[in-house]
Amino acid sequence: MATAATASATRFAASGGFLHGLRWRCVPPCHGVFSLSSRSRAVSLKSRRYFVAPSALYKNDFVVKEEGQPETLDYRVFFLDSSGKKISPWHDVPLHLGDGVFNFVVEIPKESSAKMEVATDEAYTPIKQDTKKGKLRYYPYNINWNYGLLPQTWEDPSFANAEIEGAFGDNDPVDVVEIGERRANIGDILKVKPLAALAMIDEGELDWKIVAISLDDPRASLVNDADDVEKHFPGTLTAIRDWFRDYKIPDGKPANKFGLGNKAANKDYALKVITETNESWAKLMKRSVPAGELSLV
Repeated sequence: MATAATASATRFAASGGFLHGLRWRCVPPCHGVFSLSSRSRAVSLKSRRYFVAPSALYKNDFVVKEEGQPETLDYRVFFLDSSGKKISPWHDVPLHLGDGVFNFVVEIPKESSAKMEVATDEAYTPIKQDTKKGKLRYYPYNINWNYGLLPQTWEDPSFANAEIEGAFGDNDPVDVVEIGERRANIGDILKVKPLAALAMIDEGELDWKIVAISLDDPRASLVNDADDVEKHFPGTLTAIRDWFRDYKIPDGKPANKFGLGNKAANKDYALKVITETNESWAKLMKRSVPAGELSLV
């Protein structure tokens, strides 16, 4: 990581040092570039089709630029490509890396409580702290796992999922709960493999939680499905479900519910969710469904 960051710093200095005086850091992975034609297309990998944005840059070399001070209303974490152009962590970071590996954008590091999220209604969808009635939002207690989103996914609020009590999507990217031991940073992009899925129903809206593990975790090779999580991370799936079920109770709200028999679905089901929500995102980007206040830039 240090070597990659140093290399990035050298490149930016050579290009005129446009980040001078700003807080920035390399976002792993910090090497390699691949690109697509200017037209959108679908990528087929092992019989699954994953859609990509027409403007997606797909460079595995990003930096994040922080604007404002953390834990203020003005704080934003923007993503920049190697030329200094702002990109969207939701729309421009690739979803699928092949061989069942996906990019995961960290919004909330484990053992923290500030409710950070991608600002889906702002240009370039930077990460910011959520607010309610003009005040910054915090969880009532720390979250115990790295938490964030799968890029290029969207839970369509016009789609009623017949398998999950007819619940409609929550109008956000799909959430990821990463169970590895390392504490990530806001804006990190980790390579993860999905292991399970929890169908949370929050005030009638479907809010998927994909349970995954970073490939750089020492136990990553040991876990490939929900049963492996129970074996090598005993109690973790239950703990995740209970955390998300109960976190609103201290604020006087009812507990969240879960579909699928209140249990975690297996890896194949998680991959199904990812495929379907990626397809929904593709329709959103093509303007086949209304975007409302969502930013598509």
